[in-house]
Amino acid sequence: MRALYFLLGWCLFGLGAVGTVVPGLPTTPFMLLALWAFAKSSRRFHDWLYAHPVFGPPLQQWRMHGVIPGRAKLLSVVTMAASFIYLAFFTGVSAWTKALIALVMLYGAAFILSKPSQIRQPKT
Repeated sequence: MRALYFLLGWCLFGLGAVGTVVPGLPTTPFMLLALWAFAKSSRRFHDWLYAHPVFGPPLQQWRMHGVIPGRAKLLSVVTMAASFIYLAFFTGVSAWTKALIALVMLYGAAFILSKPSQIRQPKT
């Protein structure tokens, strides 16, 4: 299983890296999943990704403060909406499948939007 998690980690990392240059493809969610996969397979690559100068800070913000940056939230929700619109109007998928996918996407969007966008400063 470690090999599968390791392979999954690199696939997710690749998607996240592509997301840095392709508009509409979110980076942070893929990097979070890659970090999880590496945690299951390789401490070395987990630590490398967590400390990475570009990808590390959002991962550290999530781990320490539960923060999802506003840009990542926007891209995630817009991507989900666009994907569902395509699925609903341009494919022959059954109504039950569309409903199930819509529920999963709504749950994902609600989770993402429920998290803070910035680190909350303590009140003094």
